[in-house]
Amino acid sequence: MADTATLQQRKPKAKTEHFDVLIVGAGISGVGAAYHLKTQAPKKKFVVLESYESFGGTWWMHRYPGIRSDSDLYTFGYRHKPWVGPPIASREEILKYMAEVIEENDLAQHIRYRHRITSASWSTAKKRWTVKAERLDTGETLTFMAKFLWMCQGYYNHSQGYTPEWPGMDTFRGQIVHPQTWPEDMDLTGKKVICIGSGATAATVVPAIAGKCEHVTLLQRSPTYFIPARNENVMADELRKLGVDEHWIHEIVRRKYLFEQAEFTRRSFEDAEALRAELLEGVKACLPEGYDMTHFTPRYRPWQQRVAFVPEADLFEGIKAGLASVVTDEIDRFTQKGILLKSGRELEADVIITATGFDLSVLGGIPFEVDGKPVNWADTVTYRGMMFTGVPNLVWVFGYFRASWTLRVDMMGDLVCRLLKHMDSKGAKQVEVALRPQDHNMELKPWIDGDNFNPGYLQRSLHLMPKAGAAKEWQHTQDYWREKDEFPKIDLDGPEFRYS
Repeated sequence: MADTATLQQRKPKAKTEHFDVLIVGAGISGVGAAYHLKTQAPKKKFVVLESYESFGGTWWMHRYPGIRSDSDLYTFGYRHKPWVGPPIASREEILKYMAEVIEENDLAQHIRYRHRITSASWSTAKKRWTVKAERLDTGETLTFMAKFLWMCQGYYNHSQGYTPEWPGMDTFRGQIVHPQTWPEDMDLTGKKVICIGSGATAATVVPAIAGKCEHVTLLQRSPTYFIPARNENVMADELRKLGVDEHWIHEIVRRKYLFEQAEFTRRSFEDAEALRAELLEGVKACLPEGYDMTHFTPRYRPWQQRVAFVPEADLFEGIKAGLASVVTDEIDRFTQKGILLKSGRELEADVIITATGFDLSVLGGIPFEVDGKPVNWADTVTYRGMMFTGVPNLVWVFGYFRASWTLRVDMMGDLVCRLLKHMDSKGAKQVEVALRPQDHNMELKPWIDGDNFNPGYLQRSLHLMPKAGAAKEWQHTQDYWREKDEFPKIDLDGPEFRYS
């Protein structure tokens, strides 16, 4: 298998190039989009522009200790490529898997690394996008013409994470680090560490550094739901012993995970208290006898925020061993020695890790124009969370919160390729979505209902996001189990699609 170095870019032959489709980003979504184009629309000329020096996106950029998936790889992996390792995978394992997909499908020739997009402008007269990009290795400005844009650059700001502004941060004598910009030379040996946060990142970092530092304290304002379990799939292992083909194993195990996730999601709405009790009991069983469960008892119902999987209960093993501890309180201010809590207690630290989330970025923060007018995404209405009123020939991959992101990458790959072929059959060069006559008095709402799902990064940035409508066509429902049946049946000649 080729290593990362052999999958690097080809130099562009000219400063202006023309493509049928331009894919933005070579992460899990962009590589998936490239695969679908290559296999379902092989006559389309396409390019993938990636600002990093290699593929992987999130998995290339994040370097913090213990980084791993928080979804199972049987559903987070691509539909076409069987996953053969443990369900929860490390960064290195995911990058290796992606490298195999790129090599097996000859995708490297289509990817241009170190290309940062600076603007995108649509011309109705010319029926094409003009995309400006800076080559980060040479400083050149390049121009790409594309008939269709497939935005796969993710949904948050990669350059920096979200860190609240607490009083006194400038007085702290130690080091403050966000996991998103983890220093390569960080050495925590013999140091007291505070990790602020309660989500999947904190639950990954804390067990990874417990035992390597003197002590780590997980400081949280409010608890998160966790599912501790073995990092294995017994069914997959049994089927392998029987010599069953990996493609069959992949499909069977994938379906089992999706069935269980559907049931979990249903219960989070219909049987929330019983589900809550089960989750808390599962955590309690992993903690020392008599441990104060208020530290692991969230104030919200299950699935209003992501539920973090804890493989091998490693977070709780660190607590049992006395290498890690949990404090639930609010920060009053930073001090020279550490953090003063609202309760009056002071926590001392040499290093403070702010696992406090990220800043949402709408379509990569790229300046977009349509016929010379800047696009304000908050003025648009979303079609199924992937197309937007008034913005032609563009789709955005935005995955699932309650199911693996990549499930939507595959479904959208099918739909986009079908849409491109449909445009060709009609002789159409432009497609956009528009509200139907029955939609014009429709109430417009935020991108997602806060009672449905309300993590901090979404709540902070909802004002930047496209609007949703009352009809399901104008929502990102977050319901994979409905969309998997609906997407193949979408009528591309429905009244919401306008061709020219």
